[in-house]
Amino acid sequence: MTRFDSFESVWDAIAGSPGEAANLRARAELMMQIADIIKTKTWKQAEAAAQCGVTQPRINDLLRGRVSRFSLDALVNIATALGCRVHVEVEAANKRRRPSMPSRSAA
Repeated sequence: MTRFDSFESVWDAIAGSPGEAANLRARAELMMQIADIIKTKTWKQAEAAAQCGVTQPRINDLLRGRVSRFSLDALVNIATALGCRVHVEVEAANKRRRPSMPSRSAA
């Protein structure tokens, strides 16, 4: 019999702790929103970099979703440079689900 673990999200599956998963989730969401702004403005990477106060390779990493290369602080700074205000919301976490066993149906 094979055991399958069940997770709320991919971040919960790859993170070492619930705090790390929350940090990864927040960074990924902020990166997607920044990428949407850049795409909406139809900026080339160099133009976006100039607006954000970072280098073009940093924008490339952001647009490619390389979450591990950005801190939450760096992303807040980039969003602020784009004229955005970052809002953080805290909510109660769901009870952590226990790993589940696959159901066996009678044949």
